[in-house]
Amino acid sequence: MAMTVHLDVVSAETEIFSGLVETVQVTGTEGELGIYPGHAPLITGLLPGMVRVVKQFGAEELIYVAGGILEVQPGHVTVLADTAIRAEDLDEKAAEDAKKHAEEIIAKGGADFDYAEAAIELSEAIAQLRLIHKLRQ
Repeated sequence: MAMTVHLDVVSAETEIFSGLVETVQVTGTEGELGIYPGHAPLITGLLPGMVRVVKQFGAEELIYVAGGILEVQPGHVTVLADTAIRAEDLDEKAAEDAKKHAEEIIAKGGADFDYAEAAIELSEAIAQLRLIHKLRQ
């Protein structure tokens, strides 16, 4: 039997996942992270993207997060996400619309233009679309 660690993925709205996992892969602010049982304690910010979970006995689950924090402690990993959605629950049309909207805002600019907000909206939409496309493969 493979070694496991307990993982909780929660957002402000709900708990998305809680259970034993063999590995967790996330995109942290410093790059890609692979968390395995026995990983050193760690706290890092998360970028919009995918949390790839390999559950006990090998089943895989993909979760979209729009930023947040990852905490690794001995025997326990916690993802505190700003937004967390199971990959199969993502809405492709809404993500395409959000991407298009952000691109239009960036292209138009203007006096009251908030580049940072538009860039965040664009990166979140692109991350959702990447995850949707990964599900299809």
